[in-house]
Amino acid sequence: MSRSANSAPPRFAVVGNPGNRRTGFFRDAVRAAGLPPARTVSWLDVLTGAAVFLPGETVRIDSPGEDAEVERLLRGVDDPTRVEGSSLWYARFTSAVRGVARAAAEAGAVLLDGPGDIAVLFDKRLCHGVLDAAGVPVPPSPTSGRTAPPVRGWADVRGLMADRRMPRVFVKPAHGSSASGVLAVETAGPGRIRASTSVERTPEGRLHNSLRVRHLTTEQEVAAIVDALAPDGLHIERWLPKASQRGRAADLRVVVVDGRATHAVVRTSRSPMTNLHLGGARGDLDEARAAVEAAGGSWSEALAVCERAGAAFRDTLCVGVDLLPSTGWRRFAVGEVNAFGDLLPRLTGLPGSGAEGLDTYAAQVAAVLNRTRNHRADAAT
Repeated sequence: MSRSANSAPPRFAVVGNPGNRRTGFFRDAVRAAGLPPARTVSWLDVLTGAAVFLPGETVRIDSPGEDAEVERLLRGVDDPTRVEGSSLWYARFTSAVRGVARAAAEAGAVLLDGPGDIAVLFDKRLCHGVLDAAGVPVPPSPTSGRTAPPVRGWADVRGLMADRRMPRVFVKPAHGSSASGVLAVETAGPGRIRASTSVERTPEGRLHNSLRVRHLTTEQEVAAIVDALAPDGLHIERWLPKASQRGRAADLRVVVVDGRATHAVVRTSRSPMTNLHLGGARGDLDEARAAVEAAGGSWSEALAVCERAGAAFRDTLCVGVDLLPSTGWRRFAVGEVNAFGDLLPRLTGLPGSGAEGLDTYAAQVAAVLNRTRNHRADAAT
């Protein structure tokens, strides 16, 4: 990550969509810290070549989502609910991030998010390979890393499930987010397949991301969606049995800021996808911690797994780690690491994390201020 020797308080700029709650939360955190107002550099300006950065600014890159025009420029479709086009989105987005990095460097600004890290974080195949190489426990996958063969369609998925003896898998768009396009696929007896997904397929064959998880019961339905998604790239991983809380499947989103696991939330669902926008609900973190300890596991080790995952992306200040507890709450694996995984409104820091009383955005501002103080102390010695 870029470092600054400037001992003055940081002046923030955030690359985001004006009016988006993400940029609003971050601006609020900057204001609460008594710092100059954070300047918003819009993704629309970035994509049209009008973005400007100022000398000495500390630049945070935030999500380009929830803006129809930005989505159209990135994905090349007029309907933001469309699932297809993720490879084009990825190419244009990572190119834009590299442009932000060049412009920031030329202006003498400090970047909090490494473009190389972002490129890996938004390719599930690459991210899985990086985590595996770093010794982070991950679900087994036949598509992990740069050298894995491409998945050309349902026939390849079916073959890999059989060859790797994986009767239950997640099939994910390589460049997807928020569970868009994800299918939880399982065999249901000889010659039978069923899947859960938020994808809705129109009679014309177009794919849309809905806010409702639906269940497909025929191989023809599953194959049609997978074949439509395959040109954009697919990632396959074993569907690990999850722990449960009060009869619902459970996992955790853990936010890692500057190497420390600072925030955690339990997500529960009656479907395989625990995303809160798909009907998932926040669970009880104290109950989860107690379940880990009662099973003979270690809560501190669970957080350490997340910190090791975050350490694989050293040029990025903050990541959100999806931590998958196994049945019984004793062991954990990392499902994904998210570049923009900090949208957890009103959630304050974990005890002992250094972020007690701070939300995820305030914790990031505090981390930057701590770096500034350390730089000042180093310069004085």
